[in-house]
Amino acid sequence: MIPQDPVMLLSFVNMKLRDVYPNLHALCDDLDADEREICEKLAQIGYTYSPEQNRFL
Repeated sequence: MIPQDPVMLLSFVNMKLRDVYPNLHALCDDLDADEREICEKLAQIGYTYSPEQNRFL
């Protein structure tokens, strides 16, 4: 299950992107998560996805 708290979500997603998934789309597809929802939730705390670095900055 994906964390709902934005700070926990940031940590979870960046760890999975670093260790397991080649990009955000692959993570969302595998975990059946909504990519837009993740991006919106993390934007609320000032983070955006960087495809070049494959993490939220």
